[in-house]
Amino acid sequence: MSVKLGVPSKGRLMEKTFDWFAERGVKLGLSGSSREYAGHVEGIEGVELVLLAASEIPRELAAGRIHLGVTGTDLVREKLARWEAQVEELRPMGFGHADLVLAVPAAWVDVSTLDDLDAVAAQFRARHGFRLRIATKYHRLVREFLRDAGVADYRLVDSQGATEGTVKNETAEAIADITSTGETLRANHLKVLEDGLVLRSQATLLRSRAGAGDEGVMAELLERLEAGPLAE
Repeated sequence: MSVKLGVPSKGRLMEKTFDWFAERGVKLGLSGSSREYAGHVEGIEGVELVLLAASEIPRELAAGRIHLGVTGTDLVREKLARWEAQVEELRPMGFGHADLVLAVPAAWVDVSTLDDLDAVAAQFRARHGFRLRIATKYHRLVREFLRDAGVADYRLVDSQGATEGTVKNETAEAIADITSTGETLRANHLKVLEDGLVLRSQATLLRSRAGAGDEGVMAELLERLEAGPLAE
């Protein structure tokens, strides 16, 4: 029996994950070309590397098909209802920082807060006969955030492509999306609401609550990574 470790299969997140493990004496590598989605682990016995899309890792952890995984906290909270019962956060990894934010057109000079958005949404519905549209890929997180803020007259629309472009393309009036610098938002003439931070996210090492893998290997690996449970 082994411990299955799921990591992102491509891009900067994969590279940073490989570097993070290597700094702790565990070398992750690709077997063959990157398109084969196969990998290997050096420096510790009994660990199997599984390359997955970052968005797939939360559900694979929840199902116990992988025992440890690296992905963004935004994806964990979006993909898993009652995520704390399904996965355990072990350690933030210090990279992959991004904020999920709510943004509106910069031209909306009188809209700076969620209360302003709520008022505009009610006016929009009265004037146009349909609800103000917010484009996002993060339906669960945004719906919960707006519910807690008391914003009601809106409709979430799924963003399949570049979320920031939906306002310009007139398929949405506002957006909720991940940003690291805000440059893309500004380039699309959007501004973040003053209280529009939905979630701060970063790459995090997580453990499945559904499957432990080999306990001895898990203990050795976590000791090497200095990755005990996060303090409350």
